[in-house]
Amino acid sequence: MIRLGVNIDHIATVRQARGEKYPDPVQAAILAELGGADNITCHLREDRRHIQDRDVFALKDSIKIPLNFEIAATPEMLGIAKKVKPHAVTLVPEKREERTTEGGLDVKRNKSSLTSAVGQLQDLGIAVSLFVEPTAESVEVARETGAVALEFHTGTFCKNIDKSVTSRDKCRLVDELSVVSKLAHGAGFQCHFGHGLNYSNASWLQVVAFAEEANIGHAIVARAFFYGLEQAVRDMKALLNDAKNNPRILKV
Repeated sequence: MIRLGVNIDHIATVRQARGEKYPDPVQAAILAELGGADNITCHLREDRRHIQDRDVFALKDSIKIPLNFEIAATPEMLGIAKKVKPHAVTLVPEKREERTTEGGLDVKRNKSSLTSAVGQLQDLGIAVSLFVEPTAESVEVARETGAVALEFHTGTFCKNIDKSVTSRDKCRLVDELSVVSKLAHGAGFQCHFGHGLNYSNASWLQVVAFAEEANIGHAIVARAFFYGLEQAVRDMKALLNDAKNNPRILKV
């Protein structure tokens, strides 16, 4: 089974747009849990553009499923993570001008600081994942950090598979992602995937080798406007796991 992590950042984005107390990300997380989410993801950015500090602590206290806390590997954020003690932390790159996290960590350049962050968190029993590009180099360098999971940035994969029109092209893209996933699995990592996954492409993870978890936010929240959050989560879970949605195709 591929676990579904539901990112509720965009609920907070709507709230912060008007400076109100609603919609409440915690309420959204509980609805996502009722819909079958396996974990809840939230990203506390340094500029606090959507999720706020109080949201993170409230989520940890309110949900019954694991909390995946996305942060940049800065002293401030590591300090907050140590206080919250979520089930997992995903270390991500962060740029003030970006709309959302674009691209994976430069693990090679930041190996020392990332290794230190991983050690600090995992000494407290917090599982750490690194958000990286799906390349062999990323996997190889990440091995030295001690992280237990890699979340592969699927933005480029999703854009390419959405615009591909032939089975041959789609299968080639899936095979390329599977090669890296197999390599990561062989290195002892859990294989997670996130960014750009939506209702037209998420089912392809069913045929990616060793795919264990997908973290999806924008697509689910957008669908929830029309179908409700619980149903949107159920629909995505089905795409990831129901055999009738498996897009396996005979290669040509």
